[in-house]
Amino acid sequence: MLEMKWIREHAEEVQAAAVGKKMDISIRELLERDEERRALLQESEEGRRVRNTLSADIGKLMQAGEREQAEGLREQVKRLNDQLEHVEAKLAVVQEEVTRLQWLVPNVVSPDTPMGASDADNVELRRVGELPVFDYEAKDHVELGERHDLIDIPRGVKIGGTRSYVLKGAGLLLHRAVQQLALDLLLKHGFTPMEVPLMVRENTLLNTGFFPTGRDQVYELQGENKWLVGTSEVPLVSYYADEIVDVQEPIKLAAVSTCFRSEVGSGGRDVRGLYRVHQFAKVEQVIISAPVAEESERMLQEITGHAEELLQLLELPYRVVAVCTGDMSQKTYKQYDIETWMPSRNGYGETHSSSNLHDFQARRSNIRCRDAEGKLAYCHTLNNTAVASPRILIPLLENHQRADGSIRIPAALQPYMGGSEYLNLPQRHKE
Repeated sequence: MLEMKWIREHAEEVQAAAVGKKMDISIRELLERDEERRALLQESEEGRRVRNTLSADIGKLMQAGEREQAEGLREQVKRLNDQLEHVEAKLAVVQEEVTRLQWLVPNVVSPDTPMGASDADNVELRRVGELPVFDYEAKDHVELGERHDLIDIPRGVKIGGTRSYVLKGAGLLLHRAVQQLALDLLLKHGFTPMEVPLMVRENTLLNTGFFPTGRDQVYELQGENKWLVGTSEVPLVSYYADEIVDVQEPIKLAAVSTCFRSEVGSGGRDVRGLYRVHQFAKVEQVIISAPVAEESERMLQEITGHAEELLQLLELPYRVVAVCTGDMSQKTYKQYDIETWMPSRNGYGETHSSSNLHDFQARRSNIRCRDAEGKLAYCHTLNNTAVASPRILIPLLENHQRADGSIRIPAALQPYMGGSEYLNLPQRHKE
């Protein structure tokens, strides 16, 4: 959320951000409604002041025995109360509209955020790693998973419907291994690991910027006023909601959690395999930092580097892109995506995302700190996907497959896989 005073002073910049992010909101309408709200509030406060004065005068007149004059003032107070009731009813309606519009106002974007309409306009910053070259017919992760008895999509769909799956045997072990590797990496970098609620109240999604615009992506528990999170960013940020925190050193939090997304609007896209599913697991990084642009920018580079470090440990080729305006969410100030090479797509697929929100999320969640002068200010918040699985299994299986049908396990994962260097084909699949 942006402060209303700041919105008034930067109306053109905020409207440009809304247009760039393809958000249907008129900042001019918001400011007009807010002017109306302020006028009604002033009228209400003045009416109350006059009423209080008249009430005091009535008391004095009664003490002086001037009942007739006191009754005259009582009639004025009655008429004033009727007027106040009308003004305050109108004020409540206008206030509700201002609040509705204010929740829709997007964060502005950083000066170095590229302009663009979709992910096709994201700007590549760097590529790391060599792309694999196969001198045989390479298989995709679905076929590899079936041949190695790692993945069972038909039975997953039988149990849970479309975009469901079952991981089994070494498939589950790989799924758990990449998460533990990511968590161990973050522990090394000073993050506090946390187990957090995955069913959250509606206000936590609103305060962290996932509502009101992302409601169709979140599963609701009917009658509970609770929702299943699509990322542990929501509970990790909300952990410090309505608190004053010490950020002399940035607060670094990490969680391993199951996540749920409805994927509304993605019908027909990425329907094969594990790329776009309703249930998955993530290791999430969240940082709460001082509200200093240089500090949060440094943290953005740091958490992006952690994700890159993980991909390098997994020996996977990837690229980092600067996300353009049209591919950004309402809450984001600056964002990088990391895309990992997926041979079956003959291209890079998004596996990680890093975002700096400045104080947008903290303002909504009321997370504050004290500046060098002791004054309260809203913190900056950042988040990054250290790893998301089973999507990461796509490049992991496809890039490390070998001609004999086996799959090489990167050295960094081997300790989590009982020391195994390869996943070998079951006997029935050996030619």
